[in-house]
Amino acid sequence: MGSVKEYFSNLGSGIASLLKGMQVTGKEFVTPKITEEYPDNRDNLPVADRFRAVLTLKYDDQGNHKCIACGTCERVCPNSTINLDIKTVETWDGKKKKKLDKYMYDLGSCTFCQLCVTNCPTDALEFSNDFEQAVFTRSKLVKKLNYLPEKEEPQPTPEEIARMKAEKEAKIAAAKAAAEAKKAAAAGAAPKVAEAAPAPKAAEPNDAAAKALAAAAGDPVKEAKIRAALEKAAVLKAQREAGKTPDAN
Repeated sequence: MGSVKEYFSNLGSGIASLLKGMQVTGKEFVTPKITEEYPDNRDNLPVADRFRAVLTLKYDDQGNHKCIACGTCERVCPNSTINLDIKTVETWDGKKKKKLDKYMYDLGSCTFCQLCVTNCPTDALEFSNDFEQAVFTRSKLVKKLNYLPEKEEPQPTPEEIARMKAEKEAKIAAAKAAAEAKKAAAAGAAPKVAEAAPAPKAAEPNDAAAKALAAAAGDPVKEAKIRAALEKAAVLKAQREAGKTPDAN
């Protein structure tokens, strides 16, 4: 009698255990799967947007990047992962300008700290989530980020060149007028004659001044500066002419 009772007791506990196991198994049938069939699903493999795989240089639709070769990313990199080759070019107006030649990046030593991205002043860098970077030799981990040919410096139009030259001449004329006025004030050039003489009119603009005024059309600040420089020049001219008369002493 005891063996029969023990048999049914063990049978009941076995059935309960089986049902409990089937309950766990049943939940797994409706649980979302996390296993990925890589590489069969390479085309639609979900990768987190914040995943950092490799540093890239941003290019726009016209094949231009925003790197100005300042070297900030190279300086802040904690383990010399970035190496910039910079060249100096001459612009159309004779000035010197730094330009990127090669942007070399060693993926094998990158710690993905993103200091280069956060410190870039022109937002020219970003980390992609392309994780397929396995290679057989370490040398292949060294990448050239500016993979497109570097473009030549854009040349300004003749109108832009004329406008910039006129602005430059206007600044030079204003600086010379200010220097002459300061020099005349220091030498005390004929204050009485200047007070007695009527206020001189602004000198008639020469070709350079006329070009400067034409270039500054539409910009009240620049136009006011140019006219002030012309008025100072007229005052100095009047003072010099008055200093030549016998009453100047």
